[in-house]
Amino acid sequence: MAPAAAAIAAARPSSLPRASSPRRGRQGQGRACSFRRAAPSARPVTLASSVSQLPPARARILSTLIFSTPHSVLLGEHARARPGTIRKESGPYSRSRRRPLCSPAEVAGATVDDDEACELVSGSDLVIGEGDDSVSAYLFRAVKNNNGTGILLLSDVFGFEDSATRDFAYRVACNGYNVLVPDLFRGDPWKPSAPFEEDVFARWLAGQAPARVSGDIDACTRWLVDEFKAAGVSRKLGVVGFCYGGARLVEALARDADADAESCFSAGVCFYGSRMDASLGARVAAPVLFVCGDGDPLCPVETVRELERRARGARAAVYAGRGHGFAHRPQSVEEDADAEDAFNAMRGWLHDHLLA
Repeated sequence: MAPAAAAIAAARPSSLPRASSPRRGRQGQGRACSFRRAAPSARPVTLASSVSQLPPARARILSTLIFSTPHSVLLGEHARARPGTIRKESGPYSRSRRRPLCSPAEVAGATVDDDEACELVSGSDLVIGEGDDSVSAYLFRAVKNNNGTGILLLSDVFGFEDSATRDFAYRVACNGYNVLVPDLFRGDPWKPSAPFEEDVFARWLAGQAPARVSGDIDACTRWLVDEFKAAGVSRKLGVVGFCYGGARLVEALARDADADAESCFSAGVCFYGSRMDASLGARVAAPVLFVCGDGDPLCPVETVRELERRARGARAAVYAGRGHGFAHRPQSVEEDADAEDAFNAMRGWLHDHLLA
């Protein structure tokens, strides 16, 4: 199987030899939950003088509470019922019990047990728009530390119901954000279990009409504007995209900057966007962090560097020896370390451009 085919079929890392990454493993920096599942503890822990003094599993939930910007107003208090939007509250986020587990922690005198820690985020199924123009989406809403800021997350080809995508969106929401994940493929994502054949994939991709996908992204963007900016909850919105969604992110930001009205997005994070159009970089106004590996056939480093050069305020983070999908589908301990580093880089980028 060709490298590109392998990357699309399984979102596996490149088979190139792994090299040490100069950005790997920020010592002492806490993280919000984890890609890998941690066993719950039966005892609360006392807040240490620094997160780095705690065991990693416990440091993660502490960092969720410590590093997130508190906000006294929850999105639920501002959400407005509007024509064309169907909302179905589904309570604390859970997808077949696959959400990351968090250990209990005692923060500022308030004990957070396992159930509470994993209920920092609630979920809602949405249908945005009406009739043939409607698009399904899932909203992850920060509950206990909501900062009132909306994030649009554009998935890879495996769609908005994929567990890796939803777990990543959950982690972003753990940091206080409200994350909207739309169904870019109208119920027809690429099936990861299907045998990969280039011509079959090409036919499937051709069925995802670019104009329809762009229209759905714009409709979800307008929904976020109405839900957050127009309601006075937040003055800024962000967008995050993976693979297929990363390329759509660049296009969406170019359209956003071209619009006659005020731009909607204030920051973006693009994870290994596949087949991105570097010529759009000059039209992108919002600062974008481009994350990729140097062994990814679907996201050449040259394209990323060209976008970094053309787009205003852009920065590239290139991970040595990493292939496609490493940040949200790590397949090894080494990839997990770089995935964690990339997540922290994204978190800092969003904080600096949306909250600071």
